[in-house]
Amino acid sequence: MLKSIKESVEYIRKKTSFEPEVGIILGTGLGKLVDEIDIEITLHYNVIPNFPISTVESHFGKLIFGTLSGKKVVAMQGRFHFYEGHSMEQVVLPVRVMKLLGINNLLVSNACGALSPSLFTGDLMIIKDHINLQPQNPLTGHNIDSLGPRFPDMSNAYDRGLIQKAIEIGKQKGIDLKTGVYISVQGPNLETPAEYKYLRIIGGDVVGMSTVPEIIAARHAGLTCFAISVVTDEGWHEEMQPVTLEQVLAAAREAEPKMTIILKELVKML
Repeated sequence: MLKSIKESVEYIRKKTSFEPEVGIILGTGLGKLVDEIDIEITLHYNVIPNFPISTVESHFGKLIFGTLSGKKVVAMQGRFHFYEGHSMEQVVLPVRVMKLLGINNLLVSNACGALSPSLFTGDLMIIKDHINLQPQNPLTGHNIDSLGPRFPDMSNAYDRGLIQKAIEIGKQKGIDLKTGVYISVQGPNLETPAEYKYLRIIGGDVVGMSTVPEIIAARHAGLTCFAISVVTDEGWHEEMQPVTLEQVLAAAREAEPKMTIILKELVKML
């Protein structure tokens, strides 16, 4: 694993001397933040050694280096999911690569389904905690001490200071922000009505198929993390309606400008 990470880093450093301070992962339908970046260089995943290829529609598969809000950033325009057939090591490899490239902070976005009746399509929810229902953990196996400790603490997985700053930004910009618990499941199917009810009972406010593996790897590596979800469908209705990918993407696109403002302003404060 460490050999693969170092090979990726070595390739990137041959292509650019750019040293990012902040890493950003852009989720389903949420790649437009890239338009706000003063781009230094773009690398496609398929040219970076050991990088998987994203197979999900709307995940463009680019690693973008540039300046956003006065800070040097590296942004993943498209992420990897366990359900695509990638190993957990592959899913989190980019986070570890970004760490070795120099980032100290990781900002993550995703699309999700609402479990709580207080959340509606188009809402933005800051993740304050998570429940991991993925079938594997990215830290399983031999621990590489140079990446992080065997038993990383997760009591402040989503940095409370950054959460408060984001809430303040929302108030200043007139953007209503919710906070809640994100449950990460394998997917790729959406949940049944009984599963939505179960996930709500165990403490979830939203459910998705990403983010948690990356946050675990990031905290293992000592990165400060922030994550925000765009609600793209509602799983709490008594009579649920079928959800299509087109509907998910449309909801994400509609909420994307608000999310972009939050992330831009938050980067400025790091």
